[in-house]
Amino acid sequence: MLDTVLCVVYYASHSIRHRTAPRETTTDLTELRRGTLVLAVLTRLKTRQYGYSLRQALAEGGMPIEEGTLYPLLRRLEAQGLLTSDWDTESAPPRRYYRLNADGRRTLAALTEAWRELARVMNAFLD
Repeated sequence: MLDTVLCVVYYASHSIRHRTAPRETTTDLTELRRGTLVLAVLTRLKTRQYGYSLRQALAEGGMPIEEGTLYPLLRRLEAQGLLTSDWDTESAPPRRYYRLNADGRRTLAALTEAWRELARVMNAFLD
């Protein structure tokens, strides 16, 4: 599971380096950001959230995400065994709530450690 999630960060960092033709900086930033979405989503799912509230929390934190990106990501993370979900049909409209399970919390801890190490290395490169 962790290997699959880490591949997202790996892909984002390596896809920029292995290009044969130059692209716009905006495209580079989009690809770099894509590699951070899993970690950003996992951090927000320490507490129970439904899709729209999660989307708002990410946007308020400076990481806006489109519905067409968020919902497939949530389904994939749940299929990987990192999230649990349940429907709240008491409220109108019914909402599907997501939260980290035990594997998700372990994965978040591992990704957080990996992120901090990567940030330390990149900060050294950039200074």
